Amino acid sequence: MTETANMIIRNGYVFDPLNGIDGEVKDVFIRDGKVVHDLTAAERKEAKVIDALGKTVMPGGVDSHAHVAGAKVNAGRLMRPEDHYKTVRSKTNLTHSGSGYTIPSVYKQGYDYAVMGYTTVFEAAMPPLEARHTHEEMRSTPILDMGAYMVLGNNWFIMRYLREGDIEKAAAYTAWMLRTHKGYGIKCVNPAGVENWGWAQNVHGLDEANIHFEVTPREVIRGLAEVSELLGLPVSLHLHANNMGHPGCWEITRESLKIPEGLQPHSKMDVAWSETKLDPRRQQTVYLAHAQFNSFGGTSWRDFCSGAEGVADYVNQVDHVVIDNGMVPFGPGTAMTGDGPGIHDLYMLSGQKWSNTDVELECGSGVIPWNYLKSSPVNSVQWAMGLELLLLVKDPWKTIMTTDHPNGGVFTKYPEVIAWLMSGKAREDTFKECHKWAQDRSSLGGIDREMNLFEIATITRANQARTIGLAHRKGHLGAGADGDVTVYDLDPTRLDVNDYATIKKAFSRSEYTIKDGRIVASRGDILSVPDGRRFYSSPFVDESLEKDMMADVKEWFKYYTLGFANYPVPDKYLKNPVPIAVNQPLEAVVRR
Repeated sequence: MTETANMIIRNGYVFDPLNGIDGEVKDVFIRDGKVVHDLTAAERKEAKVIDALGKTVMPGGVDSHAHVAGAKVNAGRLMRPEDHYKTVRSKTNLTHSGSGYTIPSVYKQGYDYAVMGYTTVFEAAMPPLEARHTHEEMRSTPILDMGAYMVLGNNWFIMRYLREGDIEKAAAYTAWMLRTHKGYGIKCVNPAGVENWGWAQNVHGLDEANIHFEVTPREVIRGLAEVSELLGLPVSLHLHANNMGHPGCWEITRESLKIPEGLQPHSKMDVAWSETKLDPRRQQTVYLAHAQFNSFGGTSWRDFCSGAEGVADYVNQVDHVVIDNGMVPFGPGTAMTGDGPGIHDLYMLSGQKWSNTDVELECGSGVIPWNYLKSSPVNSVQWAMGLELLLLVKDPWKTIMTTDHPNGGVFTKYPEVIAWLMSGKAREDTFKECHKWAQDRSSLGGIDREMNLFEIATITRANQARTIGLAHRKGHLGAGADGDVTVYDLDPTRLDVNDYATIKKAFSRSEYTIKDGRIVASRGDILSVPDGRRFYSSPFVDESLEKDMMADVKEWFKYYTLGFANYPVPDKYLKNPVPIAVNQPLEAVVRR
């Protein structure tokens, strides 16, 4: 495909929530990879023109939570050889070959995302000790702009500083770690509980202290939420709550979301903003990951039910929370998480092959194959819960659509999820195929709401970009945005939501996926393979604070099995690095 410097996407129905554009017929202009108001007469003559008449135009898709790179992802590939033959992408003159369904190879996952219209994807959990591996896999993933949240909820240094009440040192350590390992934000998994798993234990309540460090989940959540705001990180604390995947866990989830209430979110961005109708700055202080897995009701598997209403009711009442749903669309998945005891519980339930890892001084993880069945009482309720969480939260700017890939299901099922959200008939027809618990033990059957294309663009693009602090360049089509655009063969004026097969087909394969002004995919074919960017945070820390903290790090580093010099991620591991600077010195915030 010949590259052109400029592009015009004409006459499409544009859905751009950050700019308040709801299906307006208009042109989108791109110059040198960026969206602009217009092109000059001379530029118009030479620009590549895409006729989007009768088609839906949205910003490039953004996935703010997926497990796509790193040691646990690769462990899943190794332990699941049966996964690889299910889908294969053949090599072409332009592309690599690739295989894998629930855990595709790095090349294939880049192509598969692009075919669906996605251009930006974030890895949800990067252990610092395994950051080099994570960056290697992101570097090898074609097309996509990427970043990774760094796991800190059971880190020895963090727990010690929080036990001592030294939030400044915790912030200084976090800032150094993010710069050292090129991490984007803070991920907190089963806070204080994973450390206990090294001794075959867990924590089960927010005020239960873990062994050795004697800090509670409440202290870790509050402390890391404060650290995130003190440093002015682009994304709020990314929380995987305690007791995830256990009946009744929705209550501890709700209580966990209350902990950061009252924290003042920072409002600075790394660049000036000029032209959106909605404030692009993220305002939350907690981002709840895969809410479906954290919203189980009941007291046992016998009386298991949805607890999504309880979580959604709380989210509707507050403004400091955003959630992604972690949908279960049925079919094979691979559970992989930093929650080691949670994976062990799945192993005890299923007897499946299972892998567990303790990452020294930092965190843990586990991997287990899983298959979600419509005939399963629990799985059928999980399917309903994932939809409840998006449909019961009234404001779509508080919600994000994911499958927690590959935990709830594969990201290539996103089109099917969109069809369920837009079509009540799609949900009714799926109910007929499910175990009756889906109807009896959830509220989904009583929900009439059907999302429109503006709301779909919000929960798959605009709000994802705003939540992770990238709305100055992603998730919208205003001047200055990256030239990431998706054209879908879907005419909004003729849309019949009862014909949900058409919706699913359109979102499964974009008419055009445009990345930085280049067509990268069209109707299932990959036409261009540019290198993506790697976003990471580069927080400022006062030198005296960092010097004091580093003395601690070097003293305790004797407990690691590698040398200190081999710990950081060298710059060479990143292609097209984009550091996100923090404007406000930590010292000024601490003294305020």
